[in-house]
Amino acid sequence: MKVFRVVLHNVDLNLLLALDALLTERHVTRAAERNMVGQAAMSASLARLRKHFGDVLLVKERNRLVLTPLAESLVAPAREAIAAAEATMAVSEPFDPTTDHRTFRVIASDYAIFVLLKSLLAEFAAHTPRIHLNLLPIPDDYLDQLRRGQVDLLIAPTAFTGPNFPFPHEVLFEDGFVLAADRDNPDIGRSVSPEEFARLPSVAFGGGPLRSLIEVQLDELGVQRNVEIFTQSWVINPFLLKGTRLVSIVHERLARPIANRMGLRLLPPPAPLRPIIEAMYWHSRNTNDSAHRWLRTQIADAASRM
Repeated sequence: MKVFRVVLHNVDLNLLLALDALLTERHVTRAAERNMVGQAAMSASLARLRKHFGDVLLVKERNRLVLTPLAESLVAPAREAIAAAEATMAVSEPFDPTTDHRTFRVIASDYAIFVLLKSLLAEFAAHTPRIHLNLLPIPDDYLDQLRRGQVDLLIAPTAFTGPNFPFPHEVLFEDGFVLAADRDNPDIGRSVSPEEFARLPSVAFGGGPLRSLIEVQLDELGVQRNVEIFTQSWVINPFLLKGTRLVSIVHERLARPIANRMGLRLLPPPAPLRPIIEAMYWHSRNTNDSAHRWLRTQIADAASRM
């Protein structure tokens, strides 16, 4: 975070930085360390903020500080205001990916990381070693993190974000589904009907804030499952099949590259499934940021080469 000092209409905007630090850390000393100032300076900022808002903001409860209702209401606006100010100041800054230091925070599923983003890691290491990707799993509050500017990008299926998702986006790629099983599985023929699938022991994704699009569609089609193993990762499912009678419906772009090495057979799914469409989403404040535009271009180019 860049520290700037501006006074607008007699309001010191550096108090906004102090406010955000205090609301986030809920501790004067840690807030001071976050903003790289002394504890006395942060205490003075807290006093000024209390006077400005006419509210104590932080109150002591047992051995900790908690936010007042007004302070709770200020958490999101404070974070958004700082992110907007940083984005505004960054618009005119030139960006050279070969020399500039930058860490981008990207929320993505392990599937999107495996089929798309991992190809960028070698490219960045070879050509832009000062650029780093911090790849984060999809949390329950992914929408708030994107809104507050805590992450740069969200990569997720359009089926879950929907047409009214309040952020700019760009479609990256489409993927279908296949039924995967061990090559020597005696229960598998040339195809598997819904009735046969209902009897076969299967592996399914069972965790995370975004429900598996596979499971959603199977429910819509009334296809029964005999799930023996639930996992917290889409990527691991095809790796669990070799030497067993288990089956799993997996993303085709995930399964094809590893099928021969893992000794898998890939068949059509037991019922017709709509393809998944992955897109990247960002806050509009980052649309014109030169570094952010560069990152989006790199990801879009990687998707076009898939």
